[in-house]
Amino acid sequence: MPKHILIRDKIAKFNKKISVSGDKSISIRWVLFASLASGVSKAKNLLVSEDVLAAIKIIKKFGIKVLKKGNIFIIHGKGFNGYNYKNNSVINAKNSATLGRLILGLLINSTKKIKLIGDQSLSKRDFKRVAIPLTKFGARFQLKKNFGLPLTIYGTKNLKPIKYHETRGSAQCKSCIMFAGMRTKGKTIIKAKKSRNHTELLCKFLKLPVKIKNKKNYDLIEINKVNRINPLNYQIPSDISSAAFFIVLTALAENSKIVIKNVNINPSRVGVITILKKMGVKIFFKNKKIYKGEKVADIIVLSSKKLNNIKCPIHLNSSAIDEFLVIFLVAAKANGISYFRDIAELNTKESPRLKLASKILKMMGVKNILTEDSIKIFGNPKLVINKKIIIKNFYKDHRIFMTSVIAALTFGGKWIIHDKDSINTSFPSFLKIIKNLST
Repeated sequence: MPKHILIRDKIAKFNKKISVSGDKSISIRWVLFASLASGVSKAKNLLVSEDVLAAIKIIKKFGIKVLKKGNIFIIHGKGFNGYNYKNNSVINAKNSATLGRLILGLLINSTKKIKLIGDQSLSKRDFKRVAIPLTKFGARFQLKKNFGLPLTIYGTKNLKPIKYHETRGSAQCKSCIMFAGMRTKGKTIIKAKKSRNHTELLCKFLKLPVKIKNKKNYDLIEINKVNRINPLNYQIPSDISSAAFFIVLTALAENSKIVIKNVNINPSRVGVITILKKMGVKIFFKNKKIYKGEKVADIIVLSSKKLNNIKCPIHLNSSAIDEFLVIFLVAAKANGISYFRDIAELNTKESPRLKLASKILKMMGVKNILTEDSIKIFGNPKLVINKKIIIKNFYKDHRIFMTSVIAALTFGGKWIIHDKDSINTSFPSFLKIIKNLST
């Protein structure tokens, strides 16, 4: 089977209803919370991707029973202190920084030596950002000189609560510290820059001893020791990061419409919607509801004949950080110059995404000016590609692959896009849904 795809035709007009994969952030968190619960938890629409399966494999290594019946996953939790740690255990977070960082917060009470590894991409990610605060709790680490993986953690039974100022706007760091605080006697306090709040919403729904005070520019989070977590049955909503590819595909296609069912529209995740609306994309919500603390809705998108440039407000960056690659495609077809700044965090993801985005845009014939933390994109509403473009050696980044597919289907040209297996990380059904749009 070839590991690349060939696209030589733009997508024909379509009018479809689709469902995309379950939310990855919530899927991983459900696995972890369910593994700590006292009793049996069930989930429907759990994202069956390499990242989530890695989370399941890790909790099974700690003695947690996991079953799958049809499309339902069942986890038999053994209680908040039910993990069975074994000395010299090796756990693999694969490509998932969310999993790798969050699980460390749960391992700080282990007196056994545990080694965390990941794939080539994850191994280059910065783990110092969680090791430093976890060390303040009393854990010890062996880290590589570049602060990546593999790392070894040595926990302790004598955990101390901490006060921590999280300045990056990283939900992964914040959630890691929250999990550590749940294992610690006393009150842990986090002053956190605004970021995704799935962990906080699950804590609130489960009635855990966690208090959140939402301030204008930050959140103040107080965590006390958790003794028990009730089982959590969950219908995982669809992932807005996955939906974003089809939102942009529809916006850039001709005379098309799409309805994406039951998508998580958590306010800390909808930066992509806000940005695209400002750029003139026709996006509507229907059937809005609250499900276990999360906002969910159907998303309706219509083709957009006129797209506006944008000077993207920096307060939207953290809530759109995973979607900027496809947002840049809209900027490429907008009327005028779009400016995105303070987005250096893009270069700390699975690949140096900001640098690679600039490279791909130039391959498409789109002028752009790149700095270490910003990009200016000179839009061309009449942009049509009539040449061959090969996407290869882009760090096997799943979002690079999917963004390239959307570009090929909407701007034309002959595209050879490698590393199609990368989508198994986050969105295994991506190409199947693309194919169904054309039938």
